[in-house]
Amino acid sequence: MPIHIVRLGSPRLPDEGVRIGTVRRPPRGVPKSEFARRDFYDVWQPLLSPSAELVAEAKAAEDDKAWDVFRRKFKAEMNQPAASHLLDLLAALSHQTAMAVGCYCENEAHCHRSVLRELLVARGAEVS
Repeated sequence: MPIHIVRLGSPRLPDEGVRIGTVRRPPRGVPKSEFARRDFYDVWQPLLSPSAELVAEAKAAEDDKAWDVFRRKFKAEMNQPAASHLLDLLAALSHQTAMAVGCYCENEAHCHRSVLRELLVARGAEVS
């Protein structure tokens, strides 16, 4: 059962399973009781989000060079023990249970979830 990499707020896939929000902040103007019903997330896991400083860098990245700098720094953050252990757990669970991880960004290619995809695949996760 692969991990689906999704845009939060998009309609859920039929076999998606638990949706994990890997964002720094909850959706604005949405009551906490509505997060799952509105297809944002079931569980919030900000540990898998870039730090506030890196979010700002990602938003300001206007070319491939700047994006590569962001990717390198975000991978370093994800190498910290707590985040690394969590990625290992998700990779292991991907062989037994359905789940999705996501962010709000429209374009996955310039979103930290593309880096999460790489990191999960490198850990042996099944990723769709």
